[in-house]
Amino acid sequence: MPADSLNPTPTWNVIHDVGELLEYHFMVNALLAGSVVAVMAGLVGWMVVLRREAFAGHTLSVMAFPGAAAAALIGIPAAYGYFLFCSAGAAAIGALSGARRPWGEQSAGIGTVQALALAVGFLLVSLYGGVLGDLESLLFGNLLGVGDGQVIVLLAVAAATLASLAVLARPLLFASIDPEVAAARGVPVRALSFAFVLLLGLAVAATSQITGVLLVFALLVAPAASAQALTTRPLASLLLTVLLGLLVVWIGLGIAYFSIYPAGFFISAVAFALYVLARLFDLVRGRLYAGPRGARAEASAAAAAA
Repeated sequence: MPADSLNPTPTWNVIHDVGELLEYHFMVNALLAGSVVAVMAGLVGWMVVLRREAFAGHTLSVMAFPGAAAAALIGIPAAYGYFLFCSAGAAAIGALSGARRPWGEQSAGIGTVQALALAVGFLLVSLYGGVLGDLESLLFGNLLGVGDGQVIVLLAVAAATLASLAVLARPLLFASIDPEVAAARGVPVRALSFAFVLLLGLAVAATSQITGVLLVFALLVAPAASAQALTTRPLASLLLTVLLGLLVVWIGLGIAYFSIYPAGFFISAVAFALYVLARLFDLVRGRLYAGPRGARAEASAAAAAA
């Protein structure tokens, strides 16, 4: 293997750099897996942000800790622990944070579930008597180590998740925007809320095994929040969420290829940077729009007084 391939350095020729990156099968798998996760997490996350359930998403991602500890204690693959605890956490959140409850009561219930999950995780680690292996992979995943079989599993999970979301989309959107009116028209608001949280838990459990706990949350919230800050049109916002998620993954992996630091850090950092830029754009746009509107209001008031 040439020495240059062991220490790749970026050049001003972007096409050359991309071609070099795609020469390696592990990078192709990383890009494929990251893209699948970006699309799935982006579309599910768009609904999460709309429903103001980012705290619930964070709590479900935290379930990876007790899940991994339980799997290590019992001696089974970590995937079983992820699915078990994420499903249990989703069921608990769905039961404690009903759509008709006040927002403060909902967040308190979700926080209680998260505190209990962390406490159970520490207890299981103590009972295990050892140290959970590869803590970095648990937090940030190992996208650069994704195999062909894992990409196929991710594709299957994403297809099932997005198909389920498509079935729930119209009534769920109605229930998310105006739950009182939706309930009055016979929409099963509470059942939809429970089903969505359960779907969110299963999606987080499947993807966090590869992308890590923190990376799932970054892709779940940041692109959707950025898109909704840039436009209020649902379709445009959905498409922009997917585009931003893909950009976050591609740019983050591209930087990581030419760096010695983990890809998860760069992906999370790029997601945060795009969110800050989106919020700044929204702030500047709001002030520019408020200026002419305020001037017209003052002129109208002056004319009325005259």
